[in-house]
Amino acid sequence: MLGAEDTAEYHKKWSEIQGRFVDDPQEAVRSADALVAEVMQTLARSFSAHKQGLEEQWGQGEQVATEDLRLALQHYRSFFNRLLNT
Repeated sequence: MLGAEDTAEYHKKWSEIQGRFVDDPQEAVRSADALVAEVMQTLARSFSAHKQGLEEQWGQGEQVATEDLRLALQHYRSFFNRLLNT
């Protein structure tokens, strides 16, 4: 659930980390760990915010459009499959 701009920025940071590996492998691994943690936290916040929005609608007795729920489930499925494929 990252936007294209965020995704591009994370790919850029990853490329920079890989480029530094030859000169300083330990620093590159530390940076890679920090970047992965940052991406995971960003994704967790994104999923949490989306879930909170849906729950607020439910809590107010509002009907959530089936299409919105379908898209939410697709995002969860995609993320779940990526987690299992790593």
